[in-house]
Amino acid sequence: MSFALFGGRGFICTGILLGGLLASGTLLAQGGTSPDPKAQIAREQEYYTIVDIPIPDGIELEVGGLAFTPDGSLGVSTRRGEVWVIENPYMDGTRIPRFNRFAYGLHEPLGLAYHRGSFYATQRSEITKLTDLNADGKADSYETIVSWPLAGNYHEYSYGPLFTPEGDMLVTLNLGWIGHGASQSKWRGWMMKVSPDGNMVPIATGMRSPAGFGYNAEGDIFYGENQGDWVGSGRITHVETGDFVGNPEGLRWSHLEGSPVKLTIDDIPDTGDPMHKVAADIPGFKTPSVWLPHGLMGISTSDILVDKSEGGFGPFSGQLFVGDQGHSKIFRVALEKVNGVYQGAAFPFREGFSSGILRMVWGNDASMFVGMTSRGWGSTGTAPYGLQRLIWTGKTPFEIKTVKAQPDGFELEFTLPVAKTSAEQLASYKASSFTYKYHHNYGSPVIELEELDIKGVLVSEDGLKVRLVVDGLKEGYIHEINAEGIKSDAGKDLLHSVGYYTLNQLPEGEKIDLSTLVKAPAMNHTAHHQHAAAPTTAPGKVTATVSSGAASPKRVTAMPASWSGSADRTIIIGTKPGLKFDVETIEVKAGSKVKLTFNNDDDMLHNLVIVTPGMAVQVGEAALKMGLEGSQKNYIPDSGEVLFHTNILSPESTETIYFEAPAVPGDYMYVCTFPGHAYVMQGVMKVVR
Repeated sequence: MSFALFGGRGFICTGILLGGLLASGTLLAQGGTSPDPKAQIAREQEYYTIVDIPIPDGIELEVGGLAFTPDGSLGVSTRRGEVWVIENPYMDGTRIPRFNRFAYGLHEPLGLAYHRGSFYATQRSEITKLTDLNADGKADSYETIVSWPLAGNYHEYSYGPLFTPEGDMLVTLNLGWIGHGASQSKWRGWMMKVSPDGNMVPIATGMRSPAGFGYNAEGDIFYGENQGDWVGSGRITHVETGDFVGNPEGLRWSHLEGSPVKLTIDDIPDTGDPMHKVAADIPGFKTPSVWLPHGLMGISTSDILVDKSEGGFGPFSGQLFVGDQGHSKIFRVALEKVNGVYQGAAFPFREGFSSGILRMVWGNDASMFVGMTSRGWGSTGTAPYGLQRLIWTGKTPFEIKTVKAQPDGFELEFTLPVAKTSAEQLASYKASSFTYKYHHNYGSPVIELEELDIKGVLVSEDGLKVRLVVDGLKEGYIHEINAEGIKSDAGKDLLHSVGYYTLNQLPEGEKIDLSTLVKAPAMNHTAHHQHAAAPTTAPGKVTATVSSGAASPKRVTAMPASWSGSADRTIIIGTKPGLKFDVETIEVKAGSKVKLTFNNDDDMLHNLVIVTPGMAVQVGEAALKMGLEGSQKNYIPDSGEVLFHTNILSPESTETIYFEAPAVPGDYMYVCTFPGHAYVMQGVMKVVR
């Protein structure tokens, strides 16, 4: 669902995983068996510790916004319309935080700021200034700074405010949902600037679910987007006045006075060509700075927070941390500017949070406070809400710190010196490029996936940098860079070995003379990752090779002629909010002829896969291991545990399949294998005699 806040029902494109234990996308893209998710979380915990902030009974802290006050108290707005102020959120001394309800009666405030003695909350239809006039710890004044119209659509969420250095406020307005994103109310799909006296002016449009936005180290604005209509995958984009960033629905208002965007809906072609290709012919079309590959780097981009700790939070000062609601994790983004255009790499950082991450804010000690919620949206973390604190332990993890584009490849910088014996081996690296379709449909499969040749490698004297010569770089494409074979000088494996670099511009500069380097052996080019499609077997696991999404004995979409025009049993299964099928149990007779229609009534992608008894989660995990090819193959692993399936269906679409029920009675299962859904989106097909 793209979080319906952001994207579908709730607000983000959400997936649910059991107990927050989804392996990071890095692990899924690597060849071989993925490490135990619990083990990966334990490895991350060694460097960044998650601490629970206890919430008193009776307080449903579904976090919509976070903001610190000068005295160190933490303000929290909730989806239930309240603002709480937490004293002692660091749990010093008695280690007991104290909760005080500061305000109530608001309409789902999904952002909070503190400025000059007052809290500012963005409700669905306005920015509200909340002030305690008599110092009793309660808001006495609820002042509307500015308001905007609503159509009443459930998907019309509003976010912010973010204060500018000049004292203005920025807000973003979510599109509605009526079968696809829609700007039913004025300025929906836009970023707006509001002056202290309430004057509101449009800044940029093309936004679908802009739930998170913030500054980078240079003070430029970036916003986060997640998969949906016109959005092939999650991404973050640099936003400037007059930009159009991709979804044409907001262009409905570009003709209004004050609009800095002059494009119209008719100016945007719906060809399915890659976004960078379409944008090249349209002035003012701003493509993403960094893509977050769907399923591998989360599924529901939320907040954006720049690290200004100058080392207080570890070795990533100046980088961005990006939250994900559906997968309950945080990613890391290292930006650079090439030819005046932002681009860079995204890396896994920390998973295992208790609920869906929506907001992040820095404490005064360089720790990060993380606010969470999942009701109606679903998340990896199974708690309905939560507040946690992320603390650097002081140990430096062995990570790819940055990736920077070179005229003939990439330069990888590491947080610790590499072992040259491993770093100089060409086999230690893998690279590929791919992109997504740009069209009105919901999301996109990975397209134009191509494995790239690593032609040479050069390690710096201090062991902190590796220069890779990579053949076949493409501007406008995402490049997966896998350094799985690297070890540190002390013998450590990389904590996360994969990064995804968005190459918007190739830099000028001197290329490496390959005659001075060891060259890669010749390789056969294929249109896909051989390592991603290799079978991975382990006790009790399902192999993760991939099958085609075409018609097969497991997906028959026309009634077999031998049925003589009728089925023994006709079944219709739909969806309902919260990643659920609307029919949890069906019963069929062994060997009977079944016609099953799956209606995807949701606002996100789903399939329906019938599997052998007890194998729903295992098949879902096998689908995750398909890596970049998963979206191309409808997330159907080539496994004997898969009996019958539909393809991945877009929102509000349908497919009918025909099959003969198993001859052996038992409790078979049906499951959605879209990344993360299998842990909760399940039903039982009872086969009886």
